[in-house]
Amino acid sequence: MIKSYLKLLRVEQYIKNLFVFAPLFFSKELFDESIFSNVFLAFICFSFAASGIYIINDYFDLNEDQKHPEKCKRPLASGAIKVKIAFLIMLILMIISLGLANLISTNLFLILILYILLNILYSKWLKHIVILDVNIIAIGFILRVFAGTVVSGITASIWILLMTYLLALFLAIAKRRTDVVLAQNGQQVRKNIDGYNLAFIDTVMAILTSIIVVCYIFYCISPEIQFQYHSKLLYISIIFVLNGLVRYLKLAIVDNSSYSPTKLVLKDNFLQFTILGWLLLMSYLLYFNH
Repeated sequence: MIKSYLKLLRVEQYIKNLFVFAPLFFSKELFDESIFSNVFLAFICFSFAASGIYIINDYFDLNEDQKHPEKCKRPLASGAIKVKIAFLIMLILMIISLGLANLISTNLFLILILYILLNILYSKWLKHIVILDVNIIAIGFILRVFAGTVVSGITASIWILLMTYLLALFLAIAKRRTDVVLAQNGQQVRKNIDGYNLAFIDTVMAILTSIIVVCYIFYCISPEIQFQYHSKLLYISIIFVLNGLVRYLKLAIVDNSSYSPTKLVLKDNFLQFTILGWLLLMSYLLYFNH
């Protein structure tokens, strides 16, 4: 039963909310306890709100999920949890999330309201509009970064915002690829998937990969960024970024992986190694390279 509730809340998806820490991490203020505590509370607010939104989304998609080969195992679709209980949990989560956000910062409260409303519209209507659907997902990640800025008082650089948007868009497009593959195998998937095909998605993924790598290279060789890191060794991190993207393309295109981006990261050792390697290198250059 506990496992069903954890599935309902999508606890594994909380990893996405770590983006609220991005401004704190890159500003070298990660070990400032007062700022960190505020950002951590913002992380909790987004996590609770996201769980509430997943419940709403599952309710809207109940009929479609019951026909889906994987989503039919979700608690609402399978009948493991009743709709009334799920909605009660959703209301409790939303109240805690918004109440806590209002105590921390009015701006955080407003960002969270925007995030919730945008995702409710997405769950009901916007996810059925091709191209707009993946952009809504990417905007959600940008809002997470903005949440980190308002509670920490740290301004997010244009590099953080740009890379966040591009990476989120890449992952959202990759997730659509899974649905296209399932549709081609005769499985029932979301309504808007007819607006996509493998040729289009693979082309967009290749374009986005190229843009991400080029933008990241410019970030690494930017004089002001090298001054911030007190090192010209930042270019080494390109190895982790490039190999991580190539590995993801391999899993998506060659292996036709049916896992969501979050589950892929949690299951694939190669991706975990590249992310860990990148984090360790960036942490060293930011916090220990004096």
